[in-house]
Amino acid sequence: MNDATNNATTNRSVLISGASVAGPVLAYWLHRHGFTPTIVERAPALRDGGYAVDFRGEAHLSILRRMGILGDIERARTGMGSMSYVNSAGKPLATLPADLFAGDVEILRGDLARVLYDATKEHTEYVFGDSITSLSEDADGVTVTFERGAPRRFDLVVGADGLHSTTRRLAFGPEEDYVRHLGLYCAIFTTANHLGLDHIGHAYRTANRLVAMYSARHNTEAKAVFYFGSPILDLDRRDVARQQAVLAEQFAGNGWQSDRLLRDMRLAPDFYFDSVGQVRMDAWTRGRVALVGDAAYCPSSLSGMGSGLALVGAYVLAGELAAAHGDHRVAFAAYEREMRAYAEGCQKMGDGVAKLMVPGSRFLASVLNRYYKVMPYLPGKNMAAKIARKTAENITLRDYPVNSVRSR
Repeated sequence: MNDATNNATTNRSVLISGASVAGPVLAYWLHRHGFTPTIVERAPALRDGGYAVDFRGEAHLSILRRMGILGDIERARTGMGSMSYVNSAGKPLATLPADLFAGDVEILRGDLARVLYDATKEHTEYVFGDSITSLSEDADGVTVTFERGAPRRFDLVVGADGLHSTTRRLAFGPEEDYVRHLGLYCAIFTTANHLGLDHIGHAYRTANRLVAMYSARHNTEAKAVFYFGSPILDLDRRDVARQQAVLAEQFAGNGWQSDRLLRDMRLAPDFYFDSVGQVRMDAWTRGRVALVGDAAYCPSSLSGMGSGLALVGAYVLAGELAAAHGDHRVAFAAYEREMRAYAEGCQKMGDGVAKLMVPGSRFLASVLNRYYKVMPYLPGKNMAAKIARKTAENITLRDYPVNSVRSR
C-alpha cells in the first residue's frame, strides 16, 4: 500500500472497554493493522477464575493460530473428559461425552484472559480499576470521562464489556431494552477437588436447580457451578454477600454436595454470580461507538458459543476498520453485514437450553436423566456436538492483510 493511502487513514486511536476476551483480541488485531488501542477495565487486575470456555472449528482455531496463541491455549487447556449426572448419593445415572462440552480446545476463562493479556501488553495501554462514565461525540472524535481518570479523547470507542455493558447503556440506552433474561441465574467459584475428580465432572439435577463440580488445573482444584430458575432478581451485581445469601437460600438442603459447596463458597478465592441472558440488538454501532462480543450479541453462557463468537467478532471488526482505512461509517456497516447471520446462528444454540439444563419439575428432571442414560446408544447421539461445530464454522472469514496502516 502506498504512502498516500497510508496518510489518508483516519481514526487510529481506539478506546476499548473490557479486558476479558473480545477486548484484548480486538486490541491485538487493531495493533497489527496499525491502530492504537487502549483498554480500560473496571476490575483492578485481570479477572481470575470463572468457568471453562471452548473454541471449536476452523473459524475459531484459524484466528488463534494467526495470533500465535493457539499453542499457549493448548498448554493451558483443561483436558476435560465426560460429565456424569449423579443421584443424591453420587452414583452416576448418565454420562455425556466430552466433545459435547469442550469443543476442540477448552480453557478456564481466567487462564485465557492471561494468555490474551500477554499477547497484547507490549503494544496496548491497559488502564485497570477504572470505567467509562460518559461519552460525548462530535465530528472529530469522542470525549470520554472516567470514574477515576482524567477525561480523554479518542477517535473511536468500542464496548467489549459484556452482558451488562456500560458502553451499551451510555451509547444505546438502558439494559432492559436489549438483554433478554432466560429465566436462570448462575454462580461459579473455585473449591477443593474433594471428590478426587480426574478431568471429569459430576452434576446433580433437581427441579429448577442444578449443582455441578468439575476438576480444574490438572485436578489440583475444582469449579463449583450452580444454576437455579428465577425471574429477574433485584440484586446489586457488586454485592457479593447478598448474592451468596441468595444462593444459600436456593440450595440449602438440596442434596448431594450442595451443603458442602455452600460452606466452601464462603472461603472461595473467586465468586461469579449473574443472570443468564441474551443480548438482542438491531444495530451494534452508533456514530463512533461500536459493540463487540457479549456486549453486542451475547448468546448466553448456555450456548457454548460466547467466547468463539467474541473472538470472531473482534477479528472482523478490526479487519473491516483496516479495510476501510479507518472510515468508521464504512467499516461499521461492513462489520454488521459480516457478523449478523453468524451471531444469530450462535444465539440459536442458547435458545431453549435453559429448560433442558434446569427443568422446572421433578418429573422433567427424571425424564432427562433417563434420556441421557440411553443417549449414547441412540443413532443421533453425536447430533448436538455436530450442530455446535457446524454453527461455529458457519462463517467465511475474510483475510485482512496486516500492517495495512501505519501507527502515528
